[in-house]
Amino acid sequence: MKILTHIARLLVAATFIFSGFVKLVDPLGSAYKFQDYFAADVLNLEFLSPFALPFSIILILAEIMLGVTLLIGFKPKITVWSLLILTLVFLFLTWYSAYYNKVTDCGCFGDAVKLSPWETFYKNIVLLGLIIILLFTIKNIKPIFSVNAVKWISFGSFIVFLYISYYVLQHLPLIDFRPYAIGKNIPEGMIIPEGAKQDVYEDTWIYNVDGENKEFTTAEKPWEIEGATFVDRKTVLLEKGYEAPIHDFTMERDGVDFTNFLMQKEKLVLIIMYNLDKTNTSLLPKIKAFSAKALQEGYDVYAMSSNNEADFLKLKEEYQFDFDVLFCDDITLKTMIRANPGIMILNKGTITGKWNANDADDINL
Repeated sequence: MKILTHIARLLVAATFIFSGFVKLVDPLGSAYKFQDYFAADVLNLEFLSPFALPFSIILILAEIMLGVTLLIGFKPKITVWSLLILTLVFLFLTWYSAYYNKVTDCGCFGDAVKLSPWETFYKNIVLLGLIIILLFTIKNIKPIFSVNAVKWISFGSFIVFLYISYYVLQHLPLIDFRPYAIGKNIPEGMIIPEGAKQDVYEDTWIYNVDGENKEFTTAEKPWEIEGATFVDRKTVLLEKGYEAPIHDFTMERDGVDFTNFLMQKEKLVLIIMYNLDKTNTSLLPKIKAFSAKALQEGYDVYAMSSNNEADFLKLKEEYQFDFDVLFCDDITLKTMIRANPGIMILNKGTITGKWNANDADDINL
């Protein structure tokens, strides 16, 4: 039984530490996922959206700290019961997402490992089973060091994790798992390979036959039934096909897409401000100084935002920007860089540098 306890302890601790770490290096990503869950068409808790970032940091710290305390054997009863409660919450959320197809990626492993909602649900079932084993064998969970040592290790770990979360919010994620990481080429990331697997859909046709609405499959060809009248069609995705790592990326202005043209530029600077209403305006003087320097060095400079042009023109006039704005979906912009505003430099579509505007003064062109 002790061996079973040690195996369960190691597996659960490793899972929670890994899951917590990949989110710790990118807490904004978890905050965006919370906003997905809070949306009106999911949990209908939109009033909690402004608190998404604090929630994400608290959850991340709880997740990784519980993994650490389980591993080193600090306060085993409190740790195991907390793990049980947290896993039950995760289990409900992932079941809800999978069953109702509300959130297609729960973000349980950040952007490091992508799981479907049902895969995530089954993962949590396994975790729950392991935690139940630990619950009945708590007496076998002993500290791997002295009680005083594991206490200080726990405290020191918490301080380190708290500092990491603060650091990445002031700068950028320590590790970038997204398709817009430094070194990635945007046009290449948009390519769908020849022969790639396609989405598989199933259509259910609703036709009125003899005054009664009936459902038909495509193979039954209800449109060939004499006197049948079309009512509706339901389409369900049965199997997801290949999706390019980069999609929904556009660089539009006045209805014209400049993506192909700008991806050929050797010296291109993008100022990412996914939502002008949420942009940290205290950093815009830094953006002004940096963009002026970039223009002098021969760079093409553009802002990218999801807002309309009129909103940008107000900022442009107020801060005397010497660049125009291009438009893109806000989800894509939030994926590109975890900063608002943030700075990206590209060479023929390849991302050569990314910075939070906090660091604009330190960029060497």
